[in-house]
Order: sequence, then structure tokens, then C-alpha cells
Amino acid sequence: MKITFVLPGYSWKPVGGFRVVYEYANQLVDRGHEVTVVHPRFLKNIDLSPLNFYYWLRSKVGRLRNIFITPNVKWQPMNGRVRMLYVPEPIAQYIPDSGVIFATAWQTSEYIAEYPINKGEKFYLVQDFGHWFGPQERLEASWKFPLKKVTISHWLYEKVISVTETMEGTINIPNGIDLNRFRKMTEINNRPKRVAMMYSTSKYKGVEDGIQAVKVCKAKYPDLQSTVFGTGFRPHQLPSWIEYKHNISELELVNIYNHSTIFICSSLAEGFALPPAEAMACGCAVASTDCGGNREYAENGVTALLSPPNAPEMLARNVIRLLEDDDLRIKLARAGYERIQQFTWEHSTNLLEQFITETIKQ
Repeated sequence: MKITFVLPGYSWKPVGGFRVVYEYANQLVDRGHEVTVVHPRFLKNIDLSPLNFYYWLRSKVGRLRNIFITPNVKWQPMNGRVRMLYVPEPIAQYIPDSGVIFATAWQTSEYIAEYPINKGEKFYLVQDFGHWFGPQERLEASWKFPLKKVTISHWLYEKVISVTETMEGTINIPNGIDLNRFRKMTEINNRPKRVAMMYSTSKYKGVEDGIQAVKVCKAKYPDLQSTVFGTGFRPHQLPSWIEYKHNISELELVNIYNHSTIFICSSLAEGFALPPAEAMACGCAVASTDCGGNREYAENGVTALLSPPNAPEMLARNVIRLLEDDDLRIKLARAGYERIQQFTWEHSTNLLEQFITETIKQ
């Protein structure tokens, strides 16, 4: 089949939703399909609300770079047979004819809903979930478009069907993890007392709560080490004793996971949440907020310790439990490691390919 994915732009740095699309593209070309990933340089349906203006302006400056420099996705391994297409705007004239076409965000779903039939059977990989990604009414309206929908977690699936009021044409396919790349290289029971966390400027990541939780833990355990990684320069609010890694390679990220005892996730909401899953695959015990999409693999008291969002004291309490009870930490880390082995891109692609085939036959 000819399969096209339409992204809402281009990212020079790691973005979870983009990684999901790239992983599917790699898997599908390995199975003999012709896959194109479209990267538009402009979207007409941007959200210019005050909340998102700064991020829009920053992305606009970034797109100017894309005009003069040919982008290169260095942060994600890509199969050379995947066609990476860069277009001014995702209007129909720039989109190749296909058998199947996927929107990957609410912005691109608005374009794809208007495409002629020769652009392909219309699908929607639903990864967005709240007002952080744009106007809530437009996001939910996009779920009602006559596109076959694929959600990335049961939590998100329930949100979609509560809006559309039907399960017809919607399927849940959880994300996968590349277990050859994200793997355990050091023993779980023989690690330094170190916590790791990802830094992001996105409000829904709840990073301030995560930093506060780490501070609470450090006050009780002065010998505690902490590593934070991110794509930007060192944030000013990080205490000097927290090690910060900037724009690291994937190999360096795997090394951080493997030399950490606990991974902290402080998100307010997540469609799936890749970093805690990657950390589990590398043998970390996970202390996380109960942020929705991570329920696919994070089960409280079984594979992780969960606390409510916006409650840094409770998050810190769970981290301290893992620091004080090594048997519990090892038990959860091992259970999390075993659970995450079920989440492979091969399995997810099997389900996606089957859903596409069944839809086309109807």
C-alpha cells in the first residue's frame, strides 16, 4: 500500500508524537509498503491564544530555518526508504496520491478532512488530548470528522468515544518501545542512589512539581544524586546540585536510564508518555503522577508508584518510599521491566496494519 502520514510541522529536536509516526513509518516500509511522511512549513489553523502565542512564535522562527536548510532527523533512526517530504502547507496539491492517509494532530485532521478521495482512505492517529495543544472545542470537533481513528492509550480512547458517542471506527493501539535500543544494561539491584527526570517547557509536563519533589527528597537524603535531561539550555530554576544534560544522544539517554535508580514523571496529563516507558525498559523504578495515558503500563503498587497530578509532596513521598525500601524498588523495577516487554513497535504495527486492511475492505 501507499501510506502517507501528515505531521503538523517539523522538529529538529525529539518530540514524542513525531517519534511515534517515524517508528510506524520505519515498521511499515520494512513490510513492503511505500511510506511518505509529510512535514508542512506552515499551518493556517494555528492557535494564537495568549497561552500558545509564545510557542507559536518560537516555532515560526524555527520554520524560517527549515526554508533555508534541508532538515535532517538526527534524533530518530530512520529507514532510508521512508520518503521525507517537506511542503509549504498541507493542502491537497502538495500531498501525494495514496491508498491510506493519516492525520497525526488536530491541525492536520482539519486539512485531511477536506482532501479528495485520491489522497487515500482517511485515518487519524489521535495523540492530542487537551487545551495545551489548542482550543478544546476544535480538538474535540476533530474527533468527530469522518476519519477512522487510532488512539494511543485506553485513557485517550475513552475521551474520544465520550465525545463521538460511538466506538465505531475507533480503535486503541498503544505505542511501542524499541527494546533493542532502550534496554537494561546494568543490574537493577546494583545502582547508585540517583533519580532521573526529563525537563520540558510544556506546561502539561508539570516539571516544576517534579523539581519540587526532588528538592524534598534531597533535603531528607543529602547524598541523593539527580540527573535532568532536556533539549534546551540549563533551566535557571534548577538547583546547582542537579546535573543537567543538554541535547543528548539516544545512547547517552539510555546510559542515564541505566545508571538511575528511579525515574520521575510529574506530568499533568499524557496521551501515553514515552520517557517513563523507556526508563522501565532500562530497569528504572518509576514514580509518576497518574496522568492518564501511562496507565497502559504503570499500575500503582505493581509496576510503579502513582500519585495525583499537581501534588509534588505526594510524588516526593513515593520517591522516598523507593529510596527507603530497596526490596520494593527492585520488585517494582523488575515488574515494570517485564510489563514493558509487551509494548513493541512490531506488535503495534501488526494491529495498525490489520485495522487499515479491514477498513479498506469494507
